[in-house]
Amino acid sequence: MISDRIPKTDNSEKSRMVFLTGASRGIGAAIAELLLANGYRVALGYCHYPGETTKLADMFPTALPVMVDIGEQDSITSAIDAVRRHFGVEIDILINNGAIAQEKPFLELTSEDWDRMLSVNLRGPFMFSKEVLPAMLSQQWGRIINIVSIGGQWGGMNQVHYAAAKAGLINLTRSLAKLYSGRGVTANAVSPGLVATDMTRSEIASERGQAKIMSIPAGRIGTAREVAAAVMFLCSDDAGYITGQTINVNGGMYFG
Repeated sequence: MISDRIPKTDNSEKSRMVFLTGASRGIGAAIAELLLANGYRVALGYCHYPGETTKLADMFPTALPVMVDIGEQDSITSAIDAVRRHFGVEIDILINNGAIAQEKPFLELTSEDWDRMLSVNLRGPFMFSKEVLPAMLSQQWGRIINIVSIGGQWGGMNQVHYAAAKAGLINLTRSLAKLYSGRGVTANAVSPGLVATDMTRSEIASERGQAKIMSIPAGRIGTAREVAAAVMFLCSDDAGYITGQTINVNGGMYFG
């Protein structure tokens, strides 16, 4: 996973402070690596296992692993305070990537399954965004980037509650954009299609997953690095006129 082949740049805008949730593996680790290699300061949020965050902190002095349970308000507040104490700055860019997934037929879903999914995948980004927005508005600059899913755009089959939470996150993104873009804070979503990660391993190995791959116009599944590149662009000043959008990184699986 950790690579030394990512080109580095020297750009003052990239000294900004990022809080990235779900940074321990997969898409989150790829986003973290790319941002750190390009000079950003990044708080690497993880919940149960630090995973790649420890390696990244060893490689980059601008990285800080931070344990945070995005389903709990107190944990979010404590994590943000830890970043302030360590770096002495407020958060400029929030990337809500942390999420849970669960494959389960709709008629077998329990109310506990539903509540847990929405608590982490939708209420978590809401709470995190609410915590960081005042500082962003004070400085009249900020970025909120939500990692959603193609399932939130076209519906779910075996993860209906996951798809519903991601659909809600897309709408939260649009609402934040309407509320705060005029005050310098943009909000956008990045929606991966089928990407090779630990979370999608079982789906990719299934008959249904193989059929999906065969139907992708690009002829392959995506990489976490490709998703990370889209996220990094949205972090930049050059993306200041992009807001309220869902950027599809899906190889043509869905045109929306």
